[in-house]
Amino acid sequence: MVIATLASRLSIVLATRNPGKIREIRAILGDLAVDLLTADDFPQVGPVAEDGLTFEANAVTKAAYIREHTGLVSLADDSGLEVDALGGRPGILSARFAGDKASYADNNRKLLDLLRDVPFEQRTARFVCVAALAVPGGDVMLKRGEVEGLITDTAAGGGGFGYDPIFYVPAYGKTVAQLDDATKNRISHRAKAFRAMAGVIGDLLKGGR
Repeated sequence: MVIATLASRLSIVLATRNPGKIREIRAILGDLAVDLLTADDFPQVGPVAEDGLTFEANAVTKAAYIREHTGLVSLADDSGLEVDALGGRPGILSARFAGDKASYADNNRKLLDLLRDVPFEQRTARFVCVAALAVPGGDVMLKRGEVEGLITDTAAGGGGFGYDPIFYVPAYGKTVAQLDDATKNRISHRAKAFRAMAGVIGDLLKGGR
């Protein structure tokens, strides 16, 4: 197996152009001897269709696509919000819940509108993240992370992105958007999935070069 490196460090392409995700992943994997590139470093590579029926399927599709078009180790994730009172929606459609060109505020507004008559204690929900690592000539490896919480009735906090302002974490008495970055990067669904994936990357660093 050949693993590309830059200056004796493992090169990994993050299969995203989302600045919020990029910032979080860089923070979570910051202690590893890796050079994290992003899809923005490969403008010739077009977008990939996220047409899977599960987080796992979409994560694998994205990671394999970037691997194929760059020849490098690629790291993707698919994540979203599952709300029990809505039968698990928005789920894999979280990013475009209010439409293909919806803003974060649009998605939050639609969700809160659907939950208007649902009591707070019944607004149970979870953030889900599935991370996928695709190695040239190898398999695609998966790790999953989840964090449980409740959906508020109004947005609070200026940090994070996506549904963070309306996702309340009981253990901290705050929404995710009210948490400091260090706390969020310790307890979030993305943190859990990518910390687990860090162990896989560590094994590549030990045996892949």
